[in-house]
Amino acid sequence: MSKKKDKKKDKKKAEKKAAKKACCKKKAEKKSSKKKCKKGKKK
Repeated sequence: MSKKKDKKKDKKKAEKKAAKKACCKKKAEKKSSKKKCKKGKKK
């Protein structure tokens, strides 16, 4: 049971990471500045 829960958690984490990366990419493309992207990751 706990294993199933962990997998779900991991999936959610991965999805969040992917979403952030995609958002980051969009922002970087818009302002063509990857520095801001890295700054947002630390938050």
